[in-house]
Amino acid sequence: MNQPANAQNAQLTMLDGTELSRQEQRRRARAWQMYDVANSAFQAIVVTFVFATYLASDLFLDPEVVALGAADPDNPVYRAAQAGSQQVISGLDLAAAIIVAVLAPALGRATDGSGRRKRLMVAFSMVTIVAMFAMFFVYPGAEFLFFGALLMAIGIVFSELAGVNYNAMLSQVATRENVGRVSGTGWGLGYLGSIVLLLVVLVLFIQNFNGDAPGAGILGVPDGTEGDALNIRLTVLVSAVWFLLFMIPIMRRVPEAAPNVAEKRVSLLGAYRELGATISRLWRGDRKLLQFLLASAVFRDGLGAVFAWGAVLAAQVYGFSSSEVIYFAVAANLAAGVGTLASGYVDDRLGPKPVIIGSLLSLITVGLIMMMTPNDKLFFWIFALLLCLFVGPVQSASRSYLARYTPEGRQGEIFGLYATTGRAAGWLSNLLYFAFITWLAHPKAGVWGILIVFALGLLLMITVPAKRETVKL
Repeated sequence: MNQPANAQNAQLTMLDGTELSRQEQRRRARAWQMYDVANSAFQAIVVTFVFATYLASDLFLDPEVVALGAADPDNPVYRAAQAGSQQVISGLDLAAAIIVAVLAPALGRATDGSGRRKRLMVAFSMVTIVAMFAMFFVYPGAEFLFFGALLMAIGIVFSELAGVNYNAMLSQVATRENVGRVSGTGWGLGYLGSIVLLLVVLVLFIQNFNGDAPGAGILGVPDGTEGDALNIRLTVLVSAVWFLLFMIPIMRRVPEAAPNVAEKRVSLLGAYRELGATISRLWRGDRKLLQFLLASAVFRDGLGAVFAWGAVLAAQVYGFSSSEVIYFAVAANLAAGVGTLASGYVDDRLGPKPVIIGSLLSLITVGLIMMMTPNDKLFFWIFALLLCLFVGPVQSASRSYLARYTPEGRQGEIFGLYATTGRAAGWLSNLLYFAFITWLAHPKAGVWGILIVFALGLLLMITVPAKRETVKL
């Protein structure tokens, strides 16, 4: 009977060198993982499935132009108006990507050893949450389009910056032996959190239970232009509250990393100089880490495209209704969550590289089969969910790989580089997706572009070492 107690009290060494009992390590890891659940509200509701779709809808176009589109969907005036709204959204998203690419590594380096990593993670997250609350005031109408797109861009910037510090905190709650499991469970719980939240808002605010009667959701919430899209605005409001509630565990349980008095303090400007020096040192002494950052940037862009374009393909190619798209979103997050939870154990047994390579090969194989099958809903459900099964493991194992081999005291800087390289390659999938659509004149053809991105990432990843010594920068 004493053995379990002794095992619980045994001291474990975290990746950052701190000593914790097994019980305390588990508590802190669970609290850290809850942030993935919290952030899932912003990613699933705002960026992917609800608010971004709301902004791109006809609710933000001139009613007279919408009437032209109702009479003829290919009306050039209507198509130009749609393209114009997309231009506003994508332009601000591009601006957000540039800001993250510029700020992430320098801010990450500036917080290394400062004892302010958690504080900044919370502060950046709170800005994201405030932006989500402000989205409640984005009413349907062309005059609110820029405001809504600006709030989403602000949320993207601060969510990404918070993620740099959050990912760096993985070294405080995981050991070298269980980092894959801790990372994978967090990512998996994030997907499962998305499922629960999507189901809640679907039932309460989105699904039509009232036939021809006005209102949406089981509560009959006013929707559309006549109802000021209250159902969508309430959805984002609930999501903001979700983010705030599930952020509490990491705020309470995971302490701030102790300041490292031996670590030289740097200003933001000084961090850029050190960043250049770090890249130079990596080029001279650890090119394989640079290669991993490049490879992960490429295949992570492909992973993002699976979710970004999956809903579009479901609607345009396979004839899914808006409610069916939400059902698919729930199932996709479930598949990704299950795959990620399982991959964490494989990661700790075999290492992160086999998980990444195996998942990328599976994604390419399933994608090729999907392209060869008819445009039938059943085929889409089968193969799209198989694709999602392997998306999460790649993301989680990439985070695990970096946490294992990042030099002590440089977690913020290296994870900042991780965010920057990801943003720097964020155009690749979109470019190839639309290139293939333009070339072959079919919306499904864009999948070929995503498969090419996966193949490029796989080729870059093959020669990255599976196990390596942590290099001192």
